[in-house]
Amino acid sequence: MAIEVITPEDLEQFRILLLKDITEILNSKPDHSKKWLKSKEVTKLLNISQGTLQNLRVNGTLTYTKIGGTIYYDSAAIEKILDKNKVSATPTLFK
Repeated sequence: MAIEVITPEDLEQFRILLLKDITEILNSKPDHSKKWLKSKEVTKLLNISQGTLQNLRVNGTLTYTKIGGTIYYDSAAIEKILDKNKVSATPTLFK
């Protein structure tokens, strides 16, 4: 069994590499959004009830795909609807 000695320079190099890797992970855009979301995920994401989600489906506001008994929503379509209905803020305090 060979014994390997770790020098302070080795530890410093390891620290630099570790910090670089952690920084890359933190700065990378997290891919927390999945392509397809289930109804429960959408209601939690938008903070709406199941009934409101059903109304959005029925009136055609939100497109969906149904496979078996499970309904899936495209996360890109949800983002598009949110952007489309965005209201820009207009400061009126000191007019």
